[in-house]
Amino acid sequence: MKEVPVYLFLGFLESGKTSFVQETLEDPRFDSGERTLVLMMEEGEKELEPTYFAVPDVYVETVEEESDMTEANLSALIKKHRADRVLVEYNGMWPVAEFFDAMPEGWMVNQIMTFFNSATFESYNKNMRQLVFDKIELADLVVFNRFDDALDKLAIHKAVRAISRRPQIVYEYPGGLAEADDIVDPLPFDVNAPVIVVEDKDYAFFYRDLAENTASYKGKKVRFKGIAAKDKTLPENTFVIGRHVMTCCEADIAYKGLVALTAAAAPVKNRDWLTITAKIDFTFNKLYGGKGPVLFVEDMEKSAPPEEKVATFF
Repeated sequence: MKEVPVYLFLGFLESGKTSFVQETLEDPRFDSGERTLVLMMEEGEKELEPTYFAVPDVYVETVEEESDMTEANLSALIKKHRADRVLVEYNGMWPVAEFFDAMPEGWMVNQIMTFFNSATFESYNKNMRQLVFDKIELADLVVFNRFDDALDKLAIHKAVRAISRRPQIVYEYPGGLAEADDIVDPLPFDVNAPVIVVEDKDYAFFYRDLAENTASYKGKKVRFKGIAAKDKTLPENTFVIGRHVMTCCEADIAYKGLVALTAAAAPVKNRDWLTITAKIDFTFNKLYGGKGPVLFVEDMEKSAPPEEKVATFF
């Protein structure tokens, strides 16, 4: 099966997706001799202008309805044009997962780029956060068009980073000047302290950073409050401790816990709120099905629940 690279252009209406697709196809550097299928899944005010393409053999097709986005239809379109790669201007109101489910065998997502109108981003993020989250979560690049210095760059940066630290962020000013985001993301706790103290409001950041930067935590001590998970299947000296974390919205709240071991049998009950001090190591544990972060508990005490029982990134 031939691999077909796919370039996804995500964002809402009037976010600049069509302009970026146009610029991509006007760029001679994008001409690799491949036949290109462009799938337009959203109708905006701006249309593609093939006259200016520097890339030959471009075939534009429209997918008007969400129900038309099926594996059979997409396979038929690429077969029709004998295309070697696909550019997709995706409908901002459709979940990205539906496109992934419809991708024919051999299609490989090569790059995901997301575009926002800077003036309307705050409103979308406030009122349609789940869709905003959906468009940023897997993006490699997030571009804020029509940016001006009256807007709060730090607030925009934090909104993106609350969802993902993966994408490069770019601010594009009227006139075409583009500026890469260079804001440093300090952690809300000191990883180099003798004991890393994680405040209640910062557990989500700790859990994510522990997963992404394991080497920074190996052998370190940490102190935080969490809710225990314990049942009869676990050894007497083993329990799980963590917090319920909301990444996007209430629908995605999930318990994010870590395996904890005590030197002797511990009187821990399910749903106990505990404050623990523990040394972090990365070792095998059957609860992970392999290696993972294991907390070797040095001190533990029962605690009152935090004011906010669900930890968030915002």
